[in-house]
Amino acid sequence: MIMGLDQLAPGRSARVVRVTAAEALRRRLAEMGVIRGTHVRMERVAPFGDPLEIRLRGYRLSLRIEEARMVTVEAR
Repeated sequence: MIMGLDQLAPGRSARVVRVTAAEALRRRLAEMGVIRGTHVRMERVAPFGDPLEIRLRGYRLSLRIEEARMVTVEAR
């Protein structure tokens, strides 16, 4: 199932399909390891939905919901 990273439920895993952000944000996400083919797991969502915490490449990363919407993932 293809969806935005912001739609991934806590505890679910997915693979990054594409990042459709502006160049500066795309570069920043790539530097943090959010690139095509990377496996991510949604760890938790803050009480009001922002920020999101994901696990990838052995560490946890917090993203704003606007940033997560620009990452397309394929849920497993």
